[in-house]
Amino acid sequence: MVTAQLDTAAKTPKASKARKPPSSDRSRAENSLGRKLVAPAIVLMLVVTAFPMLRALYLSLFSYTLTAPDDRTFVGLANYGTALGDSLFWRDTANTVMIMVVTVFVELVIGFAFAMVMHKVIFARGIIRTSILIPYGVITVVSGFAWQFAFSNTNGFINSWLPFVGNDFNWFAQYPSSIAAIMASEIWKTTPFMSLLLLAGLAQVSEDMLEAAKVDGATWWQRLYKVILPNMRAAIMVAVLFRALDAYRIFDNIFVMTAGANGTESISFLTYRQVIEQFQLGIGSALSVLLFLSVILVAFVIVKLFKVDLSAARQEG
Repeated sequence: MVTAQLDTAAKTPKASKARKPPSSDRSRAENSLGRKLVAPAIVLMLVVTAFPMLRALYLSLFSYTLTAPDDRTFVGLANYGTALGDSLFWRDTANTVMIMVVTVFVELVIGFAFAMVMHKVIFARGIIRTSILIPYGVITVVSGFAWQFAFSNTNGFINSWLPFVGNDFNWFAQYPSSIAAIMASEIWKTTPFMSLLLLAGLAQVSEDMLEAAKVDGATWWQRLYKVILPNMRAAIMVAVLFRALDAYRIFDNIFVMTAGANGTESISFLTYRQVIEQFQLGIGSALSVLLFLSVILVAFVIVKLFKVDLSAARQEG
């Protein structure tokens, strides 16, 4: 009898865990509407992007250069083996990952501070929000040239702001300072975008919950870690995901500020050099396919790390 009761008790959690709560009519209606609204955009994106993607995949299987268009040889996966076996590819991958991790982390911290200011400010709210968002409206190439001028050792102003580096310090003469300058320009340009997404997440945090935590004696840091950040997890994931994917494909700032000198290339810049400068369509197409696959991998890792239940975030019943 006792054994039977224990068996029943042991099986009950598994059965309850296996059962999923039925979705509500509202949830099904919203999902159906969402699919209908997204369908035209998905079809258009497939029409516009499917051919270039399939063409790149096709060309990656050939040894093919623009200087000899009639000399096209099928090599299978040899271009991928060449790319993956080259230390230059892995060095540029390490550069890309480092730029992505550092810039996204700094943008997340600064962007959250900006979002808090924009969320709490009462007077001149429109002016403050517009001022914070100005850098994001600047074209990336223009931003790159501006920061290249700022870091110049002849007529820039960064050296005068940082007396410990010296007025004659050349930021673009070695790898560490060159990559730091590139990341600084990236952070300045895209932090407003991060703050805008986090501001939308802050608007979803219940003021009643914050007041209840404050009444219970929670400090500001405790309210931040126990109330604000947990309720913003979905917004933080979206902000990090968008910015990480954008940072992983960095090209403009590197092209303008260093042109890949001192080992500051990214995977996108390496692909550009192979296709545009050296006319190697085969290996360049293989690199573009590898870039696409790595972007998908980055997105998958970020989504898995955050483990956000979007239905719970939308408070679906």
